[in-house]
Amino acid sequence: MKLSHFNFELPDELLAEHPAEHRDEARLMVLNREKQTIEHKLFKDIIDYFDEGDVMILNNTKVFPARLFGNKEKTGARIEVFLLRELNQDQRLWDVLVDPARKIRIGNKLYFGEDETLVAEVIDNTTSRGRTLRFLYDGSYHDFRTKLTQLGETPLPKYIKRDVEPEDEERYQTIFAKNEGAVAAPTAGMHFSKHLLKRLEIKGVETAEVTLHVGLGTFNPVEVEDLSKHKMDSEEIVITEKAAGTVNKGIENKRRVCAVGTTSMRTIESSVSSNGRLNAFDGWTNKFIFPCLLYTSDAADE
Repeated sequence: MKLSHFNFELPDELLAEHPAEHRDEARLMVLNREKQTIEHKLFKDIIDYFDEGDVMILNNTKVFPARLFGNKEKTGARIEVFLLRELNQDQRLWDVLVDPARKIRIGNKLYFGEDETLVAEVIDNTTSRGRTLRFLYDGSYHDFRTKLTQLGETPLPKYIKRDVEPEDEERYQTIFAKNEGAVAAPTAGMHFSKHLLKRLEIKGVETAEVTLHVGLGTFNPVEVEDLSKHKMDSEEIVITEKAAGTVNKGIENKRRVCAVGTTSMRTIESSVSSNGRLNAFDGWTNKFIFPCLLYTSDAADE
């Protein structure tokens, strides 16, 4: 499978800068494989395709305000710091991305906030833009995390060119987000509203919540033509016994089991047994899912 197989042109005017007024009224394209038809609907119409006993797997990760802006010591240069992963709680070590990276070297200090009470020292280089920071803060760990939240911004995707707005803190998050740790939202899940979830519950559709904390991999482009050569960054996942039981019950009852989005799919594909059942798991995955073969219409006819 080659990267070029996925090339397509998406006009800029089709990239939404703001979400739909109501979560469940985003556009939904329905592909009918049996009839070979395409329909255009609203996301809330998804309820028409599921029945009692079917299972939806949701990623309940929660995005934290991971983008900080600080100033470099002496020069005062403005530096963007994107928090990726906490390495050590006691030492307050974090993996981050910095921009512009050429200005940031080991030993530099960065100052955050108008009062500059939060300081970070660069202690290592990890990638071309990656650094390890040690945060210096005179206070408890709880106060430190509160300070990060106060200073941080919601990390919108790069293809959204506008500035962050106050409502983004709530809208760039799924309504079932619980476990903080992601630097980007699992976007497929953002279209579920409380009303739609309630309608699905009344219809008898089960939900199973798993966790995958979206990390650096979501920002790293695929740069190899042969997809089998691409290396995924590891991301933390959690599948509880309860979630595994709900999914396995649906499988055993021959119901539809739907993974909502690629993060949910990567999570369950990382802990499935040879008999097709889901196992509870708490750890990391670098699973990369892509088609093994590309079939053309001619090949299908053969």
